[in-house]
Amino acid sequence: MQPIEIIKAIEETAPLHAAASWDVSGLQVAAHRQNVAKLAVCLDPTPASVGTALEQGAQFVLSHHPLLLKAVLPNRLDDYHAVLRLLFQADVPLYAAHTSLDVNAYGPAGWLARTLELGNLAVLEPVAPATGDTLPLGFGLAGDLPQPMTVQQIAGIIASNAPLATATVSGPEPQTVTRVGYCTGSGSSLLDAAQAAGAQLFITGDVKYHTALAAEICLLDVGHHSLEEEMMLRMSRLLQQRLHDVEVFFVPSASPFRTVALS
Repeated sequence: MQPIEIIKAIEETAPLHAAASWDVSGLQVAAHRQNVAKLAVCLDPTPASVGTALEQGAQFVLSHHPLLLKAVLPNRLDDYHAVLRLLFQADVPLYAAHTSLDVNAYGPAGWLARTLELGNLAVLEPVAPATGDTLPLGFGLAGDLPQPMTVQQIAGIIASNAPLATATVSGPEPQTVTRVGYCTGSGSSLLDAAQAAGAQLFITGDVKYHTALAAEICLLDVGHHSLEEEMMLRMSRLLQQRLHDVEVFFVPSASPFRTVALS
């Protein structure tokens, strides 16, 4: 299959026109290769993930996070240089579906809403108008649980799908929760929108100290890695369904954060 056909399949779920203005979703590294039989999907285009993908025969790599958010010369022997060297030597293209993937609630970005069986959904930060009865493209979701749950019960459902080893809770914790808001990755800027949408619990990553200190609703910080790793695993499964002539495989990764082991 030609790389352009794979890109078309990716952009059916991750529309490039809806990516944030500051983002660099899209083709990161071009290649001469015109035929792809194996596609690797990963969260971060690190030397470890890209190296593993190439060792397993990948001829195209899809990551969630871009290689860089601002282009620079490869004038240092760092991870950026290492990834470029790996891809150039193998003649393998790299594509990033970052905020272009985040904005589509019907794609893998909406996996937690479907897992929690949320109803009465609302997009927290729309970036395009809705068409018909569909949700608009945009960042974050809020929805009603099928029945009231505790924060611990909700966390247990998440933990059955994604690691919560470094998760933290802040803000006032209600006895039960009926409406949840969430945003994968670093979404604490949507906290006010989640509260305005009626959420009693907001789930995201990278919550800062002062945000937690001033929170008026409960915050569950699952870390940047947790929800997005599962999202990309589901993206790999979706692409395997669409790309019948290509073998799609997922390259797992671990959060760079670890709990402290006390002696």
